[in-house]
Amino acid sequence: MSNQDYLKDISEIKNLMNKSSRFISLSGLSGILAGIYALVGAAAAYWIVEKYSYGKLLLDGTVFNLVVLDLILIAFFSIITGIYLTTRKAKKNGENFWDTSSKRLIFNFLVPLVTGGIYILIILNQHKYGQTAALMLIFYGLSLVNASKFSIGDIRYLGFIQIILGLICAYYPGYGFWLWTLGFGVMHIVYGTWMYFKYDVKQ
Repeated sequence: MSNQDYLKDISEIKNLMNKSSRFISLSGLSGILAGIYALVGAAAAYWIVEKYSYGKLLLDGTVFNLVVLDLILIAFFSIITGIYLTTRKAKKNGENFWDTSSKRLIFNFLVPLVTGGIYILIILNQHKYGQTAALMLIFYGLSLVNASKFSIGDIRYLGFIQIILGLICAYYPGYGFWLWTLGFGVMHIVYGTWMYFKYDVKQ
């Protein structure tokens, strides 16, 4: 057996190990669409607050409830789109969407995200909402970094960017809306496009 054959065998073994321990069928297109949903939702929230609340968002009242509904719809459509496109890609690659690696991915993604969500609800209940956008970015970024061990490692870069934007947002809370839009909207589109051409197009 030649050295080239050994290298080929080692490469195949490495690929099998990666497939067994990592869920690699994440769709770049889902990232692009999630970013578009975030931009559309941000534009809708901005319009609602400017038109009906004169640029100020208070914790009580119809305007706040509409903004919360807007955030819920963004999350809902992003999750549904992500599941659909990722499931389709997994089938195309001959992978099982709901296996050990995907369960690890989801678990490690949800732990920081759910923790952050509960914490945000607690401080909102205490009428402290100045750091909400920063906390959403930071905990989402931590979720991506934590989940990257069980998926395409590149998602950790998006996580680091979200964390950095969240820290900047914490220091400049007055720019929370724009930094949130940059993180969840623009950066998702940039990341999704990069991942689409790096992985999806090649396949």
